[in-house]
Amino acid sequence: MSRITQAVVMLLFGGAIIKSTVTDTFLRYVKEGLRPFLLAAGLLLVAAAIMTIWYDLRAARLRKADTALAHHDDDDGHGHAGHEPRVGWLILAPVMALLLLSPPALGSFAAGQSGSVGPAAASDYPPLPAGDPVEVGLLDYAGRAVFDGGRSLSGRTVKLTGFITPGPDGKPMLARMVLACCAADGRPIKIGMTGAPIDAPPDAWVDVEGVYSPEVGTDPVNQAQIAYLDVRSWQEIDQPKQPYA
Repeated sequence: MSRITQAVVMLLFGGAIIKSTVTDTFLRYVKEGLRPFLLAAGLLLVAAAIMTIWYDLRAARLRKADTALAHHDDDDGHGHAGHEPRVGWLILAPVMALLLLSPPALGSFAAGQSGSVGPAAASDYPPLPAGDPVEVGLLDYAGRAVFDGGRSLSGRTVKLTGFITPGPDGKPMLARMVLACCAADGRPIKIGMTGAPIDAPPDAWVDVEGVYSPEVGTDPVNQAQIAYLDVRSWQEIDQPKQPYA
């Protein structure tokens, strides 16, 4: 590939990164805190590509006075120009994927293949905010239920948001993917559910309201403890802007 062609590919790649960052598509791949770094990287790629194209076009104009020498340098000795291996064009594949495709966030399939994230042990949990129902993250709820014995959840109605994933017994569980850095290292936090039946299909996002359940299960994938929620009501919702915990 010529330098200008490489610059065009770099321009497309930078533009794809900027587009995914501005439209929040990047949240399907990495955590929200990486937005400024992705945006800066995309702008840097676009700037470098524009400078490369400008430099090469300027150099081409300066070489017009010596076209005979330029043709001689480009000739491979058989009367036709040489060619780079076509495999180099495969670099366009990830660029076009970013521009044209919009894969979904990790869902029930990924959750079913990975063991649940174990809630972090702690001796004391702060009281929940006032008001019922109170929105609680799945990882926070699991920690309070397993390691605090549900004491900080007693008498409170909580609201959890996640997607439906089939449990080992076929019953629906509530899950959300937890990222350390990006989607490649995503692992699920899973919550078992009793009480009101939920008939939403796998990967459907739901808001679930309920109270602490003393039941504790075990994830067969990695033997992690799984907290349970006694469901009182639920409703199906659209996928949140930030799908990961």
